[in-house]
Amino acid sequence: MEQTYFRKGFGLKGAIEGALVADYHSRVVDAVREGGYALTVGDLTFKLAREFGFCYGVDRAVEYAYETRTKFPERRVFLVGEIIHNPHVNAKLAGMGVRILERPDGPGTQSDFSAVTPEDVVILPAFGVTVEDFARLRTLGCVLVDTTCGSVLNVWKRVESYAKDGFTALIHGKYYHEETKATSSQVTKYPGSKYLIVRDMAEAKEVCAFIEGARSTEQFANLFAGKMSDGFDPDKDLQRVGVANQTTMLSNESLAIAAEVGQSLARRHGEPAKAEHFRTFDTICSATQERQDAVIKLIGEPLDLMIVIGGYNSSNTTHLAAICHEKVPTYHIEDAACIAAERGGNIRFRPVGSKAEATKADWLPAGPLVVGITAGASTPNNKVGETIERIAAARGMSLESILG
Repeated sequence: MEQTYFRKGFGLKGAIEGALVADYHSRVVDAVREGGYALTVGDLTFKLAREFGFCYGVDRAVEYAYETRTKFPERRVFLVGEIIHNPHVNAKLAGMGVRILERPDGPGTQSDFSAVTPEDVVILPAFGVTVEDFARLRTLGCVLVDTTCGSVLNVWKRVESYAKDGFTALIHGKYYHEETKATSSQVTKYPGSKYLIVRDMAEAKEVCAFIEGARSTEQFANLFAGKMSDGFDPDKDLQRVGVANQTTMLSNESLAIAAEVGQSLARRHGEPAKAEHFRTFDTICSATQERQDAVIKLIGEPLDLMIVIGGYNSSNTTHLAAICHEKVPTYHIEDAACIAAERGGNIRFRPVGSKAEATKADWLPAGPLVVGITAGASTPNNKVGETIERIAAARGMSLESILG
């Protein structure tokens, strides 16, 4: 009987390594690393965060996707949504014949698998898929290649343990994000279990206000519509709460939210009874934490501006931009194409906190500049290198003499 579920790849790294290098390697990034994560070109000095770009989970997901296309050259290969939040990587897969199955945005909606047959191969992305979508795909009988990140799986285990023990899973995350949808669905494995999603500390404090009797059930329902499990009863379901988080959220905020909820439950039920009503576990992934720590260290140095590279829909990238924005003028761009190569040209970027792209002229001041660079965990090295080259070109300089 044919094996139809794979989580450990196919041992084809040697066969795909050349393609991965060609698609994502950067000589520029190599040169910056060799220079102690700094590179001077004329009166421009680039400083690169010590941790940036592809993390292990993303590397693994992309590698498995390339292996899948190699393993099944004659079969149709589908991908549930985006493999990661980077438009270039997803476009590369599409160019290899991988068909993307669009994932719906609305709460409670299901992915459309009507095109999938038992003879097809379906790749599950690094974010994972919901319990319902996974069950539907298994029922179809197609081959599944599961690239779900190990850090995401750790959150699932935590949420499952809460549900199994009768605790509501309070998830710090974006309710519309694929990872958070997949994580919250884990409670459905246990009948009667519940989840609630909070976006930030402001929403967490609203939960605490209800716990302590300062909000009505109607106010709660209006605020968290679409962000909680069906039939959620705050009077009953906020008695026992376990906190987890989307792996790419701001670590300090997740820890602060957990502390706030724990204190609220202690005030409601008494400090001696806190352990009976509250659990928490920091589920921020190590790669997210490392990139946040590295960029905090970088912006502690004198910088004139900061460039953050990555998909606009990448949660970990937007959080890196938010961290930088607090200290230095910051431009979150998707790639080098956002920067005009001519002198005095424009930059297209997503301002921190905005959902729309903006354009700014004369963004690169004259005179000596120190430019900080980082990239989200779904950004390949070649996009980092191209950005550095484009900034240099905007000052009329080339890196060719440095690269040899």
